[in-house]
Amino acid sequence: MEHSHLSHVVLALLIILVLFSNYMNSCSATTTTSTNSETNKEYIKASCNVTAYRRLCYKSLARRSSEIKSDPKLLAHTALNTTLSAAKYTSRMMRDMSKIHSLKPKEAASVLDCIADIHDSVEEIQKSMREFDDDDTKNSDLVVQISDVQTWVNAAFEDKDTCLVAFSGKALNGK
Repeated sequence: MEHSHLSHVVLALLIILVLFSNYMNSCSATTTTSTNSETNKEYIKASCNVTAYRRLCYKSLARRSSEIKSDPKLLAHTALNTTLSAAKYTSRMMRDMSKIHSLKPKEAASVLDCIADIHDSVEEIQKSMREFDDDDTKNSDLVVQISDVQTWVNAAFEDKDTCLVAFSGKALNGK
């Protein structure tokens, strides 16, 4: 269960990084938004095919295909929302885990460190969403806006890695 929710966080972060890179190329082109459900799902599938977790990506985003349509900005926004929800859920789960009294000191310390890392990730994703939702951005500022979002998403991704490393060391034997 823990792995599944953390995988959603990883997935969404990867999607966002890829989508923003692709979004740069499609910003000047006219975006077509099909109402055809199959076309929308094919768009999501094609977008997910460039990620490390293709099936998880598709599963997480396809249910929102009627909202996303074929719009790269809506796809990226949905991926950010998915990431934020998964990160918040993971944070709550880790806080609950920290209350288990049978944890050994090293396990408890790793859980507390992970809670801090995930909290930082949530804040960075929220910053990304605020930047992404900023309607005051001029087209000339779009490159800066996307760069800022990528920076915060990368930071959130690094926080996730730090959390996972804490559990993969010899002291915890991957618990």
